[in-house]
Amino acid sequence: MSTIERSEPARGRPPQGRMSVEQYEKLIAARVIDADAPVELIEGRIVGKMTKGDAHCGACDLMQQALIAALAGSGWFVRIEKPVAIPGKKSMPEPDFSVVRGTPADYFGGQPRPDRVGLIVEVADTSLRRDRRRARIFVDGGIPECWILDLVHGRLEVIRPGTDPRILAPGDSAELVLDGVVVAQIAVAGLLPR
Repeated sequence: MSTIERSEPARGRPPQGRMSVEQYEKLIAARVIDADAPVELIEGRIVGKMTKGDAHCGACDLMQQALIAALAGSGWFVRIEKPVAIPGKKSMPEPDFSVVRGTPADYFGGQPRPDRVGLIVEVADTSLRRDRRRARIFVDGGIPECWILDLVHGRLEVIRPGTDPRILAPGDSAELVLDGVVVAQIAVAGLLPR
């Protein structure tokens, strides 16, 4: 009786077990996984992305406007629902927003890694529990800060490595910190649908 070990996946099939970011990227490059498929890599597993309701979409529009205004001329820009590679956590999620260093042209050859990401933002209504778990993946994987805009409770959760989440109410403002510098104060009330 012999055992056959494969170091490469069979053609057209993803590797068994938990895959790395690099394996996932190869499957996309080889068009085994459609780059537009509603899936993402989370902790080594390919999972489906959730659909978005009206409140979620409206809050995303508000967040997009606030982030773009705050980042003008900063050397950072906003990516919307685009992959962020977190190799240490075997994850390549597509968060609602990522604030990344540089310009879009910097990412033609690959997705940003944690050293190029200043902030991840998730907007949560029905996905609140899932987004809290994902926030830990982000900050434990090297992202300095993650915000969860909690539409269920009407607040913003700010998560940083090694700390408990900070809860900001509608009357509060969130500090947008990039490279250790506060670049903007964003009113929580301005991010919540009315």
